[in-house]
Amino acid sequence: MNHPDPVSGYQTYDQPPGHGRAPRDQATSRRIALATCTIADVAAGLLGLWIVLYLLDANQANPFVEFVHGMADWLSGWAQDIFTMDTEGLRVVLNYGLPAVIYLLIGHGIAARLNRA
Repeated sequence: MNHPDPVSGYQTYDQPPGHGRAPRDQATSRRIALATCTIADVAAGLLGLWIVLYLLDANQANPFVEFVHGMADWLSGWAQDIFTMDTEGLRVVLNYGLPAVIYLLIGHGIAARLNRA
């Protein structure tokens, strides 16, 4: 009995392996998809962590906070000052949150496409 695929792009257990591709190519594609998802998740996580640290008024002289801030600035450099709000907290949320969402959408979109190929 065939069940519909619960998540588009992922192989269900009742499907034969390969689907026209060699199992080795399929395994490589899945590993690349997993790596892509992981990189996107880490990037979005760092941006989200910086937003939380900023909103909680973390000590910006702390080495960990400096590292997270530096990475967040690097990851969102292309999106800095898209939003110029008077409220500093809202500006940080929007200018760092937008890149986080975009990284998630693009990373998981690429991974889903790799899993379907």
